[in-house]
Amino acid sequence: MPIVDTAVSRRADRGCTVVVLSRIYTRTGDGGSTGLVDSTRVSKTDPRLGAIGDVDEANASIGLALAIGGLEVEVERALGLIQNELFDLGADLATPLADDDTETALRIVPDSVARLEALCDRFGAGLPVLRSFILPGGRPVGAQLHLARTIVRRAERSVWAAIEAHGSGSDDSGPGNGISPLPAIYLNRLSDLLFVLVRVVNGADQETLWQPGAERTDLEQADLEQTGLEPNDPERAD
Repeated sequence: MPIVDTAVSRRADRGCTVVVLSRIYTRTGDGGSTGLVDSTRVSKTDPRLGAIGDVDEANASIGLALAIGGLEVEVERALGLIQNELFDLGADLATPLADDDTETALRIVPDSVARLEALCDRFGAGLPVLRSFILPGGRPVGAQLHLARTIVRRAERSVWAAIEAHGSGSDDSGPGNGISPLPAIYLNRLSDLLFVLVRVVNGADQETLWQPGAERTDLEQADLEQTGLEPNDPERAD
């Protein structure tokens, strides 16, 4: 969930929380601080805000993959669910832990992580066993999912950094009063799922495996011999 300094109201509507953005700018963040869900204000350089920003970037990168298109319906549905859950995750990060928020705060829960694991198993069933790492690329949408995966990994690291700064329980001292570790665990599983989805989207014929140094040298030499060029030949393309 992106944090924006704007006039926001929330109301219960048929059991749902509705966020109403009455205007996008208020200038309240011009001093370098922003508000959390519990109305406390923190510096925009706070590690918590860095994590929220990385999650927002990850969500946008998944949105770009959806915009590129060409995905199977089941993959689109999974990514759409994940985009919603990333907003839940942002709300979790923006809500400092408290003793009495079990029923009121929007939190990532163990079932959220279990759902990603189930999707990994479901989409991964039948994929060929890998004998090496995959070079990022393939179809445009697959390459974009590769990029999304790396952003999610960064977001996970940012959440752990925020936990180190604020603690992981409501009894921890320090500003912000704690962050749940479940968002970091969720992001870890999400990066795994995105890797699986890349393989599903690209197909085995679009997978280029990493060749370690010594093996790669042999392959490059063989390619050069086929072209009739030596490694230092001036006619070799840059």
